[in-house]
Amino acid sequence: MTVTPDRRLTPATERVALDRLRGVIDRPAYTAGRPARVTVPIADLCRAPAGARDRQVNFGADLTVIDENEGWAFVQAALDGYCGWIRAAHLGDADAPITHRVSVPATHIYSAPNLKTPETLSLSLGARLSISGRDGGFAQLVQGGWIPAQHITDLPAKDPATVAEQLIGTPYLWGGNSRWGIDCSGLMQAALAACAVACPGDSDLQEAAFAPIEGEIRRNDLLFWPGHVAMALEGDRMIHATAFAMAVIIEPIKTAIARIDASGQGPFRGARRPELVTKGGFP
Repeated sequence: MTVTPDRRLTPATERVALDRLRGVIDRPAYTAGRPARVTVPIADLCRAPAGARDRQVNFGADLTVIDENEGWAFVQAALDGYCGWIRAAHLGDADAPITHRVSVPATHIYSAPNLKTPETLSLSLGARLSISGRDGGFAQLVQGGWIPAQHITDLPAKDPATVAEQLIGTPYLWGGNSRWGIDCSGLMQAALAACAVACPGDSDLQEAAFAPIEGEIRRNDLLFWPGHVAMALEGDRMIHATAFAMAVIIEPIKTAIARIDASGQGPFRGARRPELVTKGGFP
C-alpha cells in the first residue's frame, strides 16, 4: 500500500525537495536548502503562495528555505518540521546565535535603552533573540534595538501549564501562534516549547506524538477531542484556546466534555502525557 506523505511535514514542492528525500519522493530537482530566520514579529505559514494559513512562525524562528516563487519561499521550520510558504521579505540571515527567548506574553523592542523612546516592534511569547549586550534594564539585539531585560530569559520554563496561563484572554485565531491570536494546538506548542519540550504544531500530530494515559488526569496532560486539544491544570480544570469563547479560557473539564459532546464535536478522546524532559538545545 502506498502511503501519501503528510504535506505539512514533507520538505518538498512539486519542483524541489530536500536532498534527504532522494529515493523517497521523485522531484525534478533536489537541494540542501539554505538557512533563514524570521525577521518580523509573526509570519503566516501558508499551504500555497498567498494561500490559506496553516500555522504561524514567531520572530527569530529558524527555517530551511527549499524553494522560492514570486516573492514567496517554501520552508521547513526547525522547531517542529512544519512546512509551508512564507513571504520571502519576512526572512533574513540566521548567522547570529540565538541566546534568549521572550518569556512574557508580549513585549516591545525600543530604538534606545530608554522606555520613553519609540518602540520599533512588538514581540510575542516565544520570540527568539540574539542578545549582544546590556545597558541598565535593557538588552541589546544583534540586529539593533533594545528589549526590557525582565522580559527575556536564557533558561527554559519549568511548568507548561503556567506558561499557558500567561496567555489567558488571548484572542482565538485559526492557525495562530502568538499573543495576537492563537489556536488550541498553538497554545499547547507555545507552552511546551517554552519548557524546551518538543511538540508538533497541529492537534492530530500532537495526539500521535504523546503516549496515552490511564488513570487520573494530572497537570500538564493534554486532553483531546476530534480537531481540538486542551491542557489540564488539575484533575478537574483545563486551559484551551477555543472558538466557543474566541479566546484562551479556563474551563472545568467535565463542563467542556459535556458542552463539546452536545455541540456534536465530540467525543472526548482521552488524555496524553508529554514527557517533561528538555530535549535539544535551548532557546
